[in-house]
Amino acid sequence: MNYKLIIFDVEGVLLPKWRYIPFEVSRNIPISKFLWILIIGILYEIGVLSLETTLKRVYKNLKGYTLKAFYQDFKKIPLIPGAKETIKRLKEKNYKIALISSSLPEIFIKKLAKELNADYAFGVKLKFSRGKFNGEIEGDVIKKNGKLLILKKIQKTENLTPKNCVLVADDRNNLQMFPYVDIKIGFNPDFVLSTKADYVITGELNNILPILFKGKSDKRSYKISRNDLIRLIIHMSGFLTVVPCIYLTQPYVMAVLILAMGVLYMISEFARIYGKNFPLFSSITLKAAKTSELYEFVSAPIFYSLGIALPLLIFPTNIAYSTIAILTLGDGLAAITGKISSMATYPFNKAKHIEGTLVGLLFAFIGASLFLNPTKALLGAVIGMIIECLPFPINDNLTIPLITGLILTVTPF
Repeated sequence: MNYKLIIFDVEGVLLPKWRYIPFEVSRNIPISKFLWILIIGILYEIGVLSLETTLKRVYKNLKGYTLKAFYQDFKKIPLIPGAKETIKRLKEKNYKIALISSSLPEIFIKKLAKELNADYAFGVKLKFSRGKFNGEIEGDVIKKNGKLLILKKIQKTENLTPKNCVLVADDRNNLQMFPYVDIKIGFNPDFVLSTKADYVITGELNNILPILFKGKSDKRSYKISRNDLIRLIIHMSGFLTVVPCIYLTQPYVMAVLILAMGVLYMISEFARIYGKNFPLFSSITLKAAKTSELYEFVSAPIFYSLGIALPLLIFPTNIAYSTIAILTLGDGLAAITGKISSMATYPFNKAKHIEGTLVGLLFAFIGASLFLNPTKALLGAVIGMIIECLPFPINDNLTIPLITGLILTVTPF
């Protein structure tokens, strides 16, 4: 292989995403500022604010911080498992390594680069006055196409062409570099990169090595782990929420109970991130979450609880029950089958496999048939599995039941 430079996005690839400011730095600021930072982040995610505007408004809320305080919070962030070993292997093959962060302080990215023996490091530059952060930031990374500008500078310095370069990233902010690298690897990517990347890696970071060393992803059989089985059991057990609705209580009562569980889970996740144990919930998360997820806020169960509770509140009972069946049985088995599948991925979403969709479709139809006539059950199953394999910006635990339920509700037969 003729690759000489590997560019790593930092957050979400080498370090947990959304960990530094929302969970570490924000411990020491008023709750009002913390909530404002969350709102700004959401506005960026939905495309209302640009990256530069978002970061400037976020960092403005941290005015008065000392460099020592910033670094104390940064040191609490663990590396993604396998990051150090992966970069060590790449350096042994004489690759140049560049770390580019669009939101973390450059001074700390340089420290990280030194720890990992990386060659280049770029991030946000903080401005200080009299030893304290004055609320202002600068640097190429926060500007439109700033990462691309940095990539071009590195290529010029190293006398490289795009054919010599590989990018490993997780979100759409890195699309600007796509035309200027030969291989684009999406690591646990967002919905945009699932479509645009040449390869999608959803497991450990060292799974990028076969792509770089052999020119192809590793096709060895995936072994279902205990975590996978626990996640599957939890996902499919959601179908049992229908039973008390039918025989014991009203659907809205069960919906309220599920929403309450979702709130308790959210509290438990904040506690876990801060190193505190929340009875029952934290232990379940530790057993069910992927290794890489344990260093981040695991949000999927929140969307899952909403995906079960909301249909019970807004759809007719037979349709609500069928959407729960499609979500819990169809989506759950599609996900686990996709992991062990040897069939092709979809060109519009390389994180999903055709075999997973087919298995999910079968069980979604069986589950929905318990509450709907066969034709309508098949329609619901098809809709649910289409949504499951499409790259949506919103978690499919929420989109599958809501969109499916809406279409089934307005369908006349």
